[in-house]
Parts: sequence; C-alpha cells; structure tokens
Amino acid sequence: MIKRERIATLLAEFLGTGILTLLVLVMFRSNIGQLSYFIEIGVAFIVATLVYIFGSSSGAILNPAIAIGLWTARKLETLTTIVYVAAELLGAWGAYYLFKYLLKIQVPAVNAHFLGRTLVAEAVGAGVLGLAWGAVAYKKYSNNIKAPLIGIATMVGMLLASSASAGLINPSLALGLRIWTWGTYVAGPVIGAIIGINLFGLLFTSDKEYADAKKESVAFFRDLNVVASSAKSTSSTPVKRSAPARKKATTKAKKK
Repeated sequence: MIKRERIATLLAEFLGTGILTLLVLVMFRSNIGQLSYFIEIGVAFIVATLVYIFGSSSGAILNPAIAIGLWTARKLETLTTIVYVAAELLGAWGAYYLFKYLLKIQVPAVNAHFLGRTLVAEAVGAGVLGLAWGAVAYKKYSNNIKAPLIGIATMVGMLLASSASAGLINPSLALGLRIWTWGTYVAGPVIGAIIGINLFGLLFTSDKEYADAKKESVAFFRDLNVVASSAKSTSSTPVKRSAPARKKATTKAKKK
C-alpha cells in the first residue's frame, strides 16, 4: 500500500511544476510577456510561494535539472530523482494541455536549432540557481530562508540566461512552452545545475559540512554496492531442483 507521505511528495512536485508552468504560459500570453524582466520577477514570487506551500512535502524542487544536480551531489536517491523528474515533466505537460483547453488556442512548437551561445546562456543561468540550491542542500536552510533565496536565484538566473536564450533554465518549462530542444534547453540547465550545486559543495562549505557530505557519499556508494552484490549473488545461486515424484515413491517402497 502506498503511504500518504509518498503520494503527497509526488503530488507536490506534479502540482508545483504544473502551477509554475501554467502561470508562465499565462504571463507569456498577456501583455506582461512583452517585458521580459516582469516575467522573471513574477516567476520569483511564484517559486517562493510554491516553496512555502510544498517545501515541507517534497522540497519543492520543481526543476528536473536541479533534481539531477542534487542527485550528482548525493542529496537525492536514484529512485527519488527518477520519480521527481517524471512528476515534474508530467506536471508541465498537463499544464500545457490545461492552458490549451482553457484558452482554446494552439501553442505552436518552437523548432529551435542548436546554438552554442544558447547552451552557455542556459547553463550559466542554471548555474546561479544551482549555487542557491547547493546552499540550501548543504546548509540545510529552513523554508523561511529557502523560499526567498530560491525565488531570487531563479529570477537572477533567468535574467542572465535571457541574454542569449528564452531564459527558462528549466526543462519542464521548456516542455510546457513547447521549446523542448535537447542540445540547449535540456542539456544547458542540466549542465549548469550540476556545476553550480557541486561547486558550492566543493568550495563554499565548512569543513564539517564537507565531511558530512563525504560521509553521505560513502554511504550512498556502499548502499549501491550492497544492492549490486546481493543481486549478483541471487542470480549466481544455483536453483535446487526437487526430485521427481516417481523417485520419492520408489524410496518409500524400498523402506517398506
């Protein structure tokens, strides 16, 4: 039976990312969308609010790139990361179809080609957000600090990225806004988030925090080795076959 906490965690990432994507779609559709920095300011308030709402349930990551970055820093387990990424992408996809149903309009897909400067812009913006998430993960900030920090970092990251891209720094937003391009709006945020989170862990943590993170990494790899070795021993253990029924009957007859 699925526990209530697990359902709440999945729904928090699904609903949070869906709400974020839907509101960004609405802002792009409105007159505000003509002024880029108003969208970034709006997203900052939205993200901070969602962190306050869902932060205690799932952490309110709301971004597959950040989830993958936290996984590389051993702050998320493998299965949890996979489930988070799936829930976030589904939430963004559902928000797109809800937006399409409510406004009865077709959002055209943007066939963006690979551009090196777009990749770098998305990576730089996501890197700034990754630094903020690194601070949250290693310093273990409460929601009162985490919410405004992540909101402001999202705004700054999007502003930086918008210099040479759409300034999304989130693959879920790219999916919901139909700007999904593997080489730029997916790879860029993932690369930036991985660098930002791990860079904070390597350079900007205290000795105690770094030692604790190292212990977590050792425990993480030890658990992986235990799982792998148990799976290997299970597959290599010979299966004992039961003797045929005829032989058992013959043995009983001889005893008599």
